[in-house]
Amino acid sequence: MPFIISNFSVLLLKSGKMTIGFSNDAMVIRRKDLILIPVNSICTTLEATHNIQLYLIRTSFDFAFNNCYEKELADAFSFLMMKSEHNIKLKEQDFKVLSLIYKLMHVLQTGNEKPDIINQLRRICFNLFIYELKIIHSKYAPEINLDFSRREIIVIQFLTVLAIHFKKQHHVQFYAGALFVTPGHLNKMVKEITGRSAKTFIIEALINISKTLLADSSYTVAKIADELEFSSAENFGVFFKRHTGLMPTEFRSKKYK
Repeated sequence: MPFIISNFSVLLLKSGKMTIGFSNDAMVIRRKDLILIPVNSICTTLEATHNIQLYLIRTSFDFAFNNCYEKELADAFSFLMMKSEHNIKLKEQDFKVLSLIYKLMHVLQTGNEKPDIINQLRRICFNLFIYELKIIHSKYAPEINLDFSRREIIVIQFLTVLAIHFKKQHHVQFYAGALFVTPGHLNKMVKEITGRSAKTFIIEALINISKTLLADSSYTVAKIADELEFSSAENFGVFFKRHTGLMPTEFRSKKYK
């Protein structure tokens, strides 16, 4: 059955073999293969051996932006997140380094003692992960140029501004104004680079945070509507149902009953 990858994902195969489909293309991946899967990719697992083991990290534009120490790393990572899925066959040494980072991130993710220290270590490890990805791409996929064109810079800037303001700013006009371009020009550039419109990114950001807040029972629907600056809980409900097929209360009861 096809499934949608809702967040940008980086998959590293530790052992075994699997065949995974993207759109109409099938990809066979084996040990030491690194796969970058863009947001909202439609995938189908066609076949997997019994000894399959893998490392998987999933993240979003806003998380990457808020946790990168250097703007250059955030820009490079955002750019990779927009690219089509592709397979990089790592050499043993690079595989071991990336595997170690994956393991460290897993250990930190499950740790909850001294939260402030753990959160800081998670952020350091995430930056190390991005840095290693950037090195790997410069070695194995130099055709994916991390020097950006004017259009790519605008799109990355849009994603950065979106990560900061999406809870309060729901219209393309705001982001176009912040970047000193027209809404039509911004939509055109975002569509050319990512295959999706600027409005689609705004909607997806709002739906994703809505689902996260609905998972927290301390948030009423009215409080979520207020948090996301909808004019009323009713308008928020109409928006949520239009893009998910469910009212917020229906989503909460189905998903978290």
